[in-house]
Amino acid sequence: MSMIAMAVDPPPHADAQSHPTVKCLSPPGRSSSSETATARSSAETRDAPPAPVMWCPLVRTGAGSARVIGSAPMVRTTPPRPLDITALFPELREHSITATRLHPRPGAPTVTDSSVGGPLLWPADEVWPVCDDAGAHEPWNLTTPAALHRRREILAIADARESLPGGDFLTAEERAELDAADALDLDDLIEDPIPLVPVAQLYRRDVPDYAGPDGTDLLQVLWCPVDHSDRHYSPRVFLYWRDSSAVGVGPLLEAPPEPPVISDMYLPVPCVVHPEQVREYQYADLLPDDLRERLDEWDDDEDESRAHYQSDLSLAPGWKVGGYANWSLTDPYPMNCAACGTTMTLIFTVDSGDWNGMHCSWRPSEENPTASPDTVGVQIGRGYSLYTFRCPESFDHPPATAMQ
Repeated sequence: MSMIAMAVDPPPHADAQSHPTVKCLSPPGRSSSSETATARSSAETRDAPPAPVMWCPLVRTGAGSARVIGSAPMVRTTPPRPLDITALFPELREHSITATRLHPRPGAPTVTDSSVGGPLLWPADEVWPVCDDAGAHEPWNLTTPAALHRRREILAIADARESLPGGDFLTAEERAELDAADALDLDDLIEDPIPLVPVAQLYRRDVPDYAGPDGTDLLQVLWCPVDHSDRHYSPRVFLYWRDSSAVGVGPLLEAPPEPPVISDMYLPVPCVVHPEQVREYQYADLLPDDLRERLDEWDDDEDESRAHYQSDLSLAPGWKVGGYANWSLTDPYPMNCAACGTTMTLIFTVDSGDWNGMHCSWRPSEENPTASPDTVGVQIGRGYSLYTFRCPESFDHPPATAMQ
């Protein structure tokens, strides 16, 4: 069996400074029942603002065009960019790479599918990994998987029915059940090793921007589903690369062990994915000074109806593979390999939404404008993203994460 496993080491962190957020942030509107239930779940359990279809991957072939590499009744397509920024700044072509937007949507993936939060192709005789960083586990937003599943079920039922007399969203019994779950005392459970939770499974055949060691065709992303004080209060991420043909010859794990405690922000809803390759341009503050200054001058136009580099033309939001990180929470800081000091590259992004609000130009063309961008039930911080970086010198070197 071919498999490489890695756990994320924390990167050096520069002092956080205020930085303008992207223009397209706005409160999400009302959505379909399943998506609204997820959004309501986030709102009901914390005060922070929120940030079944078949698989059908797409590959971008140019502005406004896409090539279907599968057949399915539904796809997700990024609208063409409002303008070609390289026509105005040709030098940007030297600071451009592709990224694969995953567009996860609730569904029923299998172990042979690329997925978010779905079952993993995992050998039955391989021990399921745990996180033993008990000293770093933090007791924020703790619940159990069963309690969170039940919360989501209650909220979905409530959202699908007519309003109750008096306009209440929940019945007294439902509210009492949720209150009882909120009152659970689970702090002691974070002192023990915690089984990891599947975050994503990505086959090379489905993801144009897949990166992995030679002889592998499958990347599996797992994390410890509680906040870690040594990782800037975000989950600890683990990466596994495999040769799927070697795994499939023996018995497979039917279901992983369930963690006794989780954060209510870190249990993904099982989702199928709709991979789509897009082109991105480097975050403005990481561009050469002369180019950045000219872009800033162009971007300072007071016409709010016009496309802007940072929000509309450079970096796609959402769950994705490859691409560039958006450093809009802090100024950019070095992501250097702890083993060799090499500058690391982005391999995987977890996002609190597939796009950034009702008026975001990155919302897929097929989506209702009032749909919620929260399709996975995961929230990073107050609606941020969690970026996982890898060392380009060796997949054996530990990756690192940054929350932005």
